Amino acid sequence: MLMSPSGRLARLQYLPGGFRQLSAGDHVLCAVTGQQIPLDALRYWSAPRQEAYATCEISTRRHLESA
Repeated sequence: MLMSPSGRLARLQYLPGGFRQLSAGDHVLCAVTGQQIPLDALRYWSAPRQEAYATCEISTRRHLESA
């Protein structure tokens, strides 16, 4: 379990198979919608773009836009 301050934005490095937490926090923001994503619910991101996404649909749409 990740132990970090409640309500604080985390900084992450997104990797192809996971992510590395660079600063303490409990959530990140969706790169498209700005929605808060709790770290324990983070499932979708882009390592090349270093972006997090709230849903699979948002992730797919972002990928298709940049293709």
